[in-house]
Amino acid sequence: MIHIFIIVYMVEVYTTGKKSHRRKNGELFYDAEKNLYVFNYTEKFSPISLNMPFKPSSYVWQRKLHPIFDMVMPEGYLLELLKNYLSKRMGNMNDYILFSFLCPNIHGHLNYRSDFAETEFPYLEMDTVLEEDTEDTFRNLVQTFLGKNAISGVQPKTLAILREKDSLVLKEYIVKTWGSEFPQLAFNEYVSLQAVALAGVPTARCQLSRNNRFLLVERFNYDKENNTFLGFEEVLVLLGKNREEKYNGSYEQITRVIYNVVTDKDKTMITLFKMIVMNYLLRNGDAHLKNFGILYDNPLGSGNPEGLSIWLAPAYDVVNTVAYVFKDVPALTMFGQKVWHGKKSLLRFGKTHCQLTNSQVDKSFLECIQALDQIIRKTDGWIRDNPDFSIIGNRMMRIWKHSLENHATTFKELPREII
Repeated sequence: MIHIFIIVYMVEVYTTGKKSHRRKNGELFYDAEKNLYVFNYTEKFSPISLNMPFKPSSYVWQRKLHPIFDMVMPEGYLLELLKNYLSKRMGNMNDYILFSFLCPNIHGHLNYRSDFAETEFPYLEMDTVLEEDTEDTFRNLVQTFLGKNAISGVQPKTLAILREKDSLVLKEYIVKTWGSEFPQLAFNEYVSLQAVALAGVPTARCQLSRNNRFLLVERFNYDKENNTFLGFEEVLVLLGKNREEKYNGSYEQITRVIYNVVTDKDKTMITLFKMIVMNYLLRNGDAHLKNFGILYDNPLGSGNPEGLSIWLAPAYDVVNTVAYVFKDVPALTMFGQKVWHGKKSLLRFGKTHCQLTNSQVDKSFLECIQALDQIIRKTDGWIRDNPDFSIIGNRMMRIWKHSLENHATTFKELPREII
């Protein structure tokens, strides 16, 4: 008799209200023979994602993780490190092995149990990381928190648990750095986020290290006041897409899906419009579907998804990409084109797709222009105080001055001479 063994792996999925409370509401299976990912609910009223309402039948994905799980998968630098580590340890590697290795250490509105045990991680002093921003420090951070690095993005980065000076509170931070191909990327992102904040858009809290080698970005998915994890979902998840599709979409799709789910539509769409305009004015060619998201304050496992308060996540991952790739274009289409749209097209976008009035788009666009003017002047001061930032900083200023002076003009790509 011939016996056929089918290898099926399983991850338990929990929703979290208070930090200490977990409630199992589903199971994720992986069929290795068929390369199928299958999720089944075990609780009728506990949806794990806005686009995965309860149903008695299975959610089945061929060759790919469901978007809500795929959202946390690492990319680029971290992916290569984890692939090498797990391949050596396990003998082979796939998305299921990587996800099941990382998921027990994910702290959020979803939590998991898998064949891998949860790890007790140490914490480090924030001042040490801020003051000793060396390559050795970054390598130590990566090695210490490797099993916790369920974060996406191709830039060198790592999660870290840090304690602020004279505080007993531990917080999760994303520590970002840069290599020779993207010099001063941490400072670039810091300055770019300051520009977005000047336009009146909430941004992720961040700070630069002493030598500008690290950018520390505080996680925004935890409500310290209520000791509760916030729900967070990227637009990519809401659209039912995986990470390899993050450049396959449009800003129209972003506005439509966010409008459909948020609670305060008027306030949200003004903020989202300014967020998109600032990405154009700052020449951020990497504002893709993973770089916009929503938060909700009542985890779906509470049993009342209809009563959720849902709002736009703060701006994050904003950089001037043209400073490194002078022919760069926007990550997504607007009106079917990947070009640097000027004022007329942006205002039309705000009225047509953000559903704003003439006065709202005019006021919002003016605030963005004023923010760009302010950040140019601030950047000039940062350059004087940080000579290592001068080459990239001056390049960013030239690009932004061109954007300010030519904001009414649409460009397929920017003139090479301004770089």
